[in-house]
Amino acid sequence: MSHGRSAVVTGSTSGIGLAIARSLAKAGYDVVLNGIADAPTIETISIDIKKEFGVKVSFHGANMTKPEEIRDLIEHTVKTHGSIDVLVNNAGIQHTASVEDFPDDKWDSIIAINLSSSFHTTKSAMPHMRKSGWGRIINIASVHGLVGSSQKSAYVAAKHGVIGLTKVVALETAETGITCNAICPGWVRTPLVEAQIDALAQKSGVSKEQAVLDLLSEKQPSKEFVETSAIGELCVFLCSSAADQITGASFPIDGGWVAR
Repeated sequence: MSHGRSAVVTGSTSGIGLAIARSLAKAGYDVVLNGIADAPTIETISIDIKKEFGVKVSFHGANMTKPEEIRDLIEHTVKTHGSIDVLVNNAGIQHTASVEDFPDDKWDSIIAINLSSSFHTTKSAMPHMRKSGWGRIINIASVHGLVGSSQKSAYVAAKHGVIGLTKVVALETAETGITCNAICPGWVRTPLVEAQIDALAQKSGVSKEQAVLDLLSEKQPSKEFVETSAIGELCVFLCSSAADQITGASFPIDGGWVAR
């Protein structure tokens, strides 16, 4: 049942973003979905969340490369739901190639969606949060905000940037009732990672099961994927009163990846 606070989750029509939206709805937040999906899929997701959790759900199809559409997403949230209390910056894309082979347009797109969009959403949402004296900004970074991997220059650069942005926003809002933190997942079995598994299996000439084990063994000591629901529940915790004094922090949820 809704408690009157609302949350925007970018990139929330599938994968991690959808799991976060569902966790926040379960905790009583009205949710604004955003992402790339066809109209029937969006309608199905919205109806399911409304029915299951008794909260208000809306959708805004803002393109995360366009600042004016991002501003409209925030304004839509305030007009439709009365406030914006929680902002989860989750939208992201990936492309892998060596630095010298990395296409310029792919670099620009990844920086725009994985980093700049978080700046634009935060810039638009902060005045509303300051006015109400409460807010939660949660940036879904990655272990690649903390460590590097070859072939992922744009992604790693963007996610490191997200960590830096998180710290600055936390400092600027330290006395306002607003917090800003980053969550840094390791391998999560999302459509994005599924494609990497298929590519690895094909390249190595092994079964999909072996490709999964190879992928996890290289980086993630637990050899298990992070569940999307666990990321959602961590978001809920960061929105709780227990997290009032947690700000500017980065939370690895990675089966031990960055402990190495």
